[in-house]
Amino acid sequence: MKLSSTLLTVCLLLFVGISSLAQQPPSPQAEPAPAPPTAPAYTPKYHGDPARSDSEFDALAYMRVVMRAQMQFHKHYGHYATTLTQLIHTGTFTQRMVNPDRGDYTVGFRGKSDSYMLTMTPRNLDAEHRSFYAEDDGKIHADESKPADAESPVVETHHW
Repeated sequence: MKLSSTLLTVCLLLFVGISSLAQQPPSPQAEPAPAPPTAPAYTPKYHGDPARSDSEFDALAYMRVVMRAQMQFHKHYGHYATTLTQLIHTGTFTQRMVNPDRGDYTVGFRGKSDSYMLTMTPRNLDAEHRSFYAEDDGKIHADESKPADAESPVVETHHW
């Protein structure tokens, strides 16, 4: 009888040991590494939105405000503004918009009485932060591999 109770105790301990091992979480080496977080895909803000990211959307919106202000300024004075400061209170262009630091982008502006050139240069040039270029013709050009210029593909055209 002593042998059967010892055998029963050993079997019971073995069963409890195996059961507790089965309930333990796997060791850290067995767990797959968590996937790196990915940025959510950009959702276009309107039909035909040429932006690829929220930063691009903001840069393009800024360009539209400047271009529209230049058209209104030209219509009122007969020439384009030669500085961004001259555009203050024209259309929706405000004092705050004179600052060339626009988040992920930096504004470049050169104005003459008969034309102007506007650029938006990203801090990091990539597929979601293209550079942009516009002149008084109402076309916005974009390039993801170099600073945009008049030869870059047109992404948007305005007829004010």
